[in-house]
Amino acid sequence: MSIRPLSPELAEKARVELNEDPNRIPSDLQHIKDWLAKQPHIYARTDDQWLIAFLRGCKYSLERTKEKLDLYYTLRSISPELYSFKHDDPLFDELMDLGVYVLMPKTETPDSPRVAIMRIGKVNPGKITMLHVFGMTLITQKIAMMEDDNAMVAGVKIIMDLEGVTMAHILHMTPSVMKKMSVQSQDAAPLRLKGAHYINCPAALEKIINLMKSMLNEKNRNRLYVHGQNLDSLYQHIPKYLLPEEYGGDGGPIRAITDSWKAKRWQYSSWLEEDMKYKTDESKRPGTPKTAESLFGIEGSFRQLEFD
Repeated sequence: MSIRPLSPELAEKARVELNEDPNRIPSDLQHIKDWLAKQPHIYARTDDQWLIAFLRGCKYSLERTKEKLDLYYTLRSISPELYSFKHDDPLFDELMDLGVYVLMPKTETPDSPRVAIMRIGKVNPGKITMLHVFGMTLITQKIAMMEDDNAMVAGVKIIMDLEGVTMAHILHMTPSVMKKMSVQSQDAAPLRLKGAHYINCPAALEKIINLMKSMLNEKNRNRLYVHGQNLDSLYQHIPKYLLPEEYGGDGGPIRAITDSWKAKRWQYSSWLEEDMKYKTDESKRPGTPKTAESLFGIEGSFRQLEFD
């Protein structure tokens, strides 16, 4: 079994919050591998470190883990446009240089969630689409699933900086694109969202976010925050020292952080290239094959934003 040991703090959090039992991990991993081997339609990674990310994301429910793995690889087959962006695309470096998606290197405590910053307004919507942005975040996410224990055990808090977002950006987010991204992020990926913080919101978007917030249940509502232009309000939830210089913090300049991710991407180059081949073959699925219509529907309905 080749799994990186957790720190004592994260091991305790995994035990309490995720039902992780080190004595049971080998049998749980073998159970998932045996199940995957019997699925004629799923062609999946079976690295121990990869599979334990799904077990942790599903709090060691074997049935939920199977469902999530199936959906994860199904989406690659029926929505290939979400996954077509490659790590060696020159736009990857451009998106990183713009600081469109930043994973902060430090956490508040040894067992705290990872902090991510999303800055969609930095891209030129005439050149770069939201599928490019989403593809870059998926590549980063895959690397995090392999090596970021804080993200996989404690979850992720995301700061959505909407400065510079225009109608041209918003028009990229069609109901179909939003639905597919939502299903991938909420249902297929094993990362747990522990909070969403919106800053620098244009007035119209702030009204929409507050309306959305009013529709959530109490647990979810308490984890979605709209700070407007007020970073002091943000600091009450995410310590200032964790944030990059651009947000008044001590975490260094964004460019230094993203340069490290550009280098890390090349360290994973062969792994990422190999990963492109894993997916499902719906013609071999027992029962009814999955289709875009069966998964996403044609009515454009949306599930509520979910937090764990």
